[in-house]
Amino acid sequence: MELLDLCPLETWTTLEDEIYSTSQLNPAVYNTKGIRIHRSHRWPNRLCPEIKSIPKGQSFICATAHMNLANTAKNTRRPVIEECDAGMVKLLVPVIVDDTYLGSVGGCGKIFEGGEVDTYLVNKITGMEEDKVEALAGEVPSITMEHARELADFIQGRIGGIVSAFLDRGRGRSPKGP
Repeated sequence: MELLDLCPLETWTTLEDEIYSTSQLNPAVYNTKGIRIHRSHRWPNRLCPEIKSIPKGQSFICATAHMNLANTAKNTRRPVIEECDAGMVKLLVPVIVDDTYLGSVGGCGKIFEGGEVDTYLVNKITGMEEDKVEALAGEVPSITMEHARELADFIQGRIGGIVSAFLDRGRGRSPKGP
C-alpha cells in the first residue's frame, strides 16, 4: 500500500497548500523512501533553495534531517518537531494505516523563535561564501514552538480524516471525506 492508494495526489497537494497557507513552511508529502510525491517547493526563505541546490547541502543537511525525523516519526508513531543541522525547523507527521507506515507529511524552513541558522555549518558543508550564507540566514523567518505544535496537530487531524475515509471505503461505508 502507498500514499496514493489512500487518496488522489490532488488531496495531498491540497494538504500541502493548507500547510503553506497556515505556516509558510515548505510543505511536503513524502513516501517511505523520503521522496516527495509532489515535486513542488514553496520556500519560506532564500537560504533553503541554495542549500538544496548544492549536492552536499541536499545530502548532508536536508536528506539527513529527513531520514532522522522520518525514522523517529515511524518508530514513535507521533509527530516530530526538531531542527535540521542548519538550525531550521523540520516538522513531520507519520501516515500510518493498520500499523503500516506509508510515509510522512510536514514542512520545514524557518527557525524557532530566538534561534538562528548555523551559518558556520552551512558554509562548511555547502562551500557557499560566508557573506552570502550570513545575508541569507538573516532573512530566515521564525516560528514559535506553539505554532509548530498546532500545525502538527492540524496535519495529524487531516491525515486522520484521509485514513478514516480510506478505511470506510474499504469497509463499504459511505466516505465522510478527508
